[in-house]
Amino acid sequence: MTDVCIYQNYINGEFSGLPKNTIDVHNPATGALLSRVPESETGEVERAIAAARSAQRAWAAKPAVERGAHLRKIASKIRENADSLARVITLEQGKVLSLARVEVDFTADYLDYMAEWARRIEGEIITSDRPGENIFLFRKPIGVVAGILPWNFPFFLIARKMAPALITGNTIVIKPSEETPNNCFEFTKLVAETDLPAGVFNVVCGSGFNVGQTLTSNAGVDLISFTGSVETGSRIMAAAATNITKLNLELGGKAPAIVLADADLDLAVNAIKNSRVINSGQVCNCAERVYVQAAVADEFIDKITRAMSMTTYGDPIARPDVDMGPLVNRVGLDKVAAMVDTAIAQGGSVTTGGKIADLGQGFHYQPTVIAGCRSDMEIMRKEVFGAVLPIQVVSDLDEAIACANASDYGLTSSVYTKDLSQAMKAVAQLDFGETYVNRENFEAMQGFHAGVRKSGIGGADGKHGLYEYTHTHVAYIQT
Repeated sequence: MTDVCIYQNYINGEFSGLPKNTIDVHNPATGALLSRVPESETGEVERAIAAARSAQRAWAAKPAVERGAHLRKIASKIRENADSLARVITLEQGKVLSLARVEVDFTADYLDYMAEWARRIEGEIITSDRPGENIFLFRKPIGVVAGILPWNFPFFLIARKMAPALITGNTIVIKPSEETPNNCFEFTKLVAETDLPAGVFNVVCGSGFNVGQTLTSNAGVDLISFTGSVETGSRIMAAAATNITKLNLELGGKAPAIVLADADLDLAVNAIKNSRVINSGQVCNCAERVYVQAAVADEFIDKITRAMSMTTYGDPIARPDVDMGPLVNRVGLDKVAAMVDTAIAQGGSVTTGGKIADLGQGFHYQPTVIAGCRSDMEIMRKEVFGAVLPIQVVSDLDEAIACANASDYGLTSSVYTKDLSQAMKAVAQLDFGETYVNRENFEAMQGFHAGVRKSGIGGADGKHGLYEYTHTHVAYIQT
């Protein structure tokens, strides 16, 4: 039997030794055992928080440009190991190798991008009402950050939380998802090869019940940055309430795609299909529901059905050319299957797919299109998190906007039209954090990725995402 890798927590600049209790990590495409990772005890998590607290003041005292240099070193290490890192991500998470490589490259670029902010973090001088007084607004680090990661883009999310935290003078404790922790430990090995000071970056692995609860309820944590489900986000808010800990939450999405009668249908079909099947549909901001204007509905449904039916899937290691891999686990597979069955029972019509794929192993679901949907159907209201595309026919843009906004979620949205006035009307009236016009749903690192309603609190990326990791300090100086 081949030896299975056993990973170790990383605390105060050292790997902690073999864990007492472990969690098995499996390949979702084959079921093969990949590794064992720590199921950390409370004391181990508290030790990581204490290490981050001890290191924070000295780290914040360094010039920001020095902190940025450390991020650049990590980015360089990532680029040197890009192929092996992409393979680790694919093995444990199931995304296709090409997308895993994009994730790795984007992560390195993100670290460099945040390092560039070293000379751009700004305060303000505010006009005073008093003679001889100056009012200065400073931006200061919050302190210790707890970064709790999801499993769908697990490698990039390390950087999305770590980079803005570190460049602004915070220290961090990362908790990877127990579904996809291997890539985080490989990232950590690269960090350990650099001269990043001990305690600035720490990793503790385990279940949300153990590690997550300790991180979110500990008074030594000053900011909790979490990406994941609404249900878990609600529990984090409750745990953080005792200490009034600042929260940054990206929770779910149910992104509407509006296709108007004047749209370039081939462009719309290609963009929506790509947005739906990326990472097997397991992306918070990808197109989750379509509202198509009646005049072009039949043509659009024919085209999107054909495009989705041509999507290839399977084990992305054995077949690197497939368009998508498996869902991450059995729970996710069963959820998607149940939602499709419910949609059919409620009157939806499957035009392609609609079943668990019979590949003999792994958690694969057929790329699926469901026509004839209505706003009251579960498939139009709840997040699917699989390559399933429900379609509702609408009379005009006003109806599409009303249906799109009638949602618990408000992360991303998209509209397809050649009419600039219609596009701008949609942007003005859609109640979402992002709107994409005539393109797929995929944000830029210099933008601001944030949602409204149950899609979260705060946001990430760009200047505004960077400042989420700071607090203001105003000084009134009378001379």
